[in-house]
Amino acid sequence: MGWTDSDFDSGAMRGHAGPHKPPARQRRRRISGWAGTAVLMSASVFASERALSADDRMILLDHDGLTIRMHLQAGLNVVAEQNLFWNYADTFAPSSGFDSNATWLEGYILPGLSFTKELGGVVAYGKVSAVASGTLGIDAYATGNTGRVTLEEGYLGLRSGEKNEPSFDLSVGPRQFKAGTGMLLANGGSSGFDRGALKLGPRKAWEMASIGRFGFDNFTGTVFYLDANELNESDTQTRIVGGDFRYDGEADTFAGLTFGHVLQSDSPYPQAAPGGIGVPTLVANGRDGLNFVNAYGRAIPFGDSFDNFFVAGDFAYQWNDRIDMRAWGGRVQVGYTFAEYSWAPTIAYSYQTFSGDDPSTSRLERFDPLYYEGSPSSWSTGSKSSMVFINSNVNAHQLSLRVQPTERDTLTLRYAYISANELRSPIQFGQGTHLDIINGVPNPVAGVSAKHLSDDIFLEYNRVLNPNTYLTAGFSVSFPGPGADSVVSSDAPVWTGGFVNVVVNF
Repeated sequence: MGWTDSDFDSGAMRGHAGPHKPPARQRRRRISGWAGTAVLMSASVFASERALSADDRMILLDHDGLTIRMHLQAGLNVVAEQNLFWNYADTFAPSSGFDSNATWLEGYILPGLSFTKELGGVVAYGKVSAVASGTLGIDAYATGNTGRVTLEEGYLGLRSGEKNEPSFDLSVGPRQFKAGTGMLLANGGSSGFDRGALKLGPRKAWEMASIGRFGFDNFTGTVFYLDANELNESDTQTRIVGGDFRYDGEADTFAGLTFGHVLQSDSPYPQAAPGGIGVPTLVANGRDGLNFVNAYGRAIPFGDSFDNFFVAGDFAYQWNDRIDMRAWGGRVQVGYTFAEYSWAPTIAYSYQTFSGDDPSTSRLERFDPLYYEGSPSSWSTGSKSSMVFINSNVNAHQLSLRVQPTERDTLTLRYAYISANELRSPIQFGQGTHLDIINGVPNPVAGVSAKHLSDDIFLEYNRVLNPNTYLTAGFSVSFPGPGADSVVSSDAPVWTGGFVNVVVNF
C-alpha cells in the first residue's frame, strides 16, 4: 500500500497509511522558501538600513514625529527538477501521469505600508502588506498555473522609546515571529499548492500573532499567542501560546529558553504498528495539548584568542499526557571563519536528530517539528531530501563551506548524510507504506528497512547586484541510500535539480 492516483491528482507526493491523506501543510511547509531565504534575510537587512537613511526614497511622510513608509518586495524563480522524489511515482502511482521531470516559473510581489508615531515616551507603529504569488507550469507537487492574493502583515503595536530602560513592545495582528533559532516556531505562513510560489515561499507571517516583549539590559522576555496562516484545504486549526527568555551577549552570542503549549489542533499523528509490521495508525487530533520546551545557545568558547570559532546547540523536549507522548530533538554545531585568508572561508559542521516512534513500545515517540524554518541554512534536513523528510525520525550529519570572493559574491557548498532513527516507523506521514519480506513472508510496513536514507550535495551562489537586488543560483543532487531504495525494493535513481532567482526589496 503506497501512493494512490488520487494523491497525485491532488498534488500529494507522499505515501499514506489507510484512507487518511497526509495534510498538505505537512508536505509543503518544510521546503517552501528554501531557495530564497538567505536572499530575503539579506534583503531585510538592507531594507532596515535604508529605512534609517535620511534620503530613503520610500518614505512618504516624515513630519512632527509621524513617519509613513512604503515597502515593496518581489521575486522571480525558475526551477528545473529531474527524477523528482527519486522517481517513486513510477512504483506507487504508475497510472497517475505524474511527471518526475519538471520545469516551472514562479514569482510574487509583496507591497506594504508602515508607520511610526512618537507619542511622548512611547512609539505607536503598524504595518499592512499583501502577497500576490503564482506559478506558471507544473511544480514538484503536481500543482501549477495558479496563484492567490493574501494578506501578509496587518498589525498594530506600541513600544517604549529608544532610550527607555526597561523596555517593552506590544503588538497584535498578522506578522512575522521566530522563537529562538527557528527550530519549532518560525515559518508562520504557507505558500505553494493553490497559492503558488512553492520554493520562493514569500509568506512568513502568522495569521494572528499577539506578542509582548519586555527587556532590561541584555535580557529579553517574550510571551506570544500564534495562529499559523495555513492553506485553506489543510488548516489544522492549531493555536499555540508560550514564552521565550533570552540573553544576548557580544559577537552574536546568546542563550535562551522557549516553552509552549498547543491550546487546540486538528493535526493527527501517525503511530507505528506494533513491531513495525502493518500500516501505521493515526492518532486523531494528536497535536492537541502538546507541550514543548526548547533550550538554545551560541558561544565563542575561547574568547578573543580564538574569536572566529563558535559552538551552538539546541535541544527540544515534547510531551502530551493525553496521548502518552514523549519526544525529543536537537542539534550541535561548530564552525570557524578563516578571516585572515582570502575569500574568508567559513567551515561548519552540524549534527541534528529528531526522535521517531519506536515500534516496540505503546508510547508515541515521534517528534513534531511544528513550524520550523526549513531552509538549508537553517533547519532543513538536507537540500533535496528536505522535500521528502520533515524533521521527524531522521538525523543528519551536515557539513558546509562558505567563501566570499568579493563583498558582493558568496559561494556555499553543503553536504548532508541523512539517516532514519527508527526502522519500520513513519518518517514523513506514513512514508510510502509498502511490502517488505520479513522471515520470508511479505508484510506491509511503513518507513524504511535500512537507516541510511540519502546523501545530498548543494552548491549555492549569491550575488548582491545592488543594495536592493539579489541574485541566487543553486544546483543540488540527492543520492538515494539503502533506506530510500528499500521503499521501492530497487536502486532508485539520482535526483537532481537547479534554480535561479532574483529578489528585489525596497
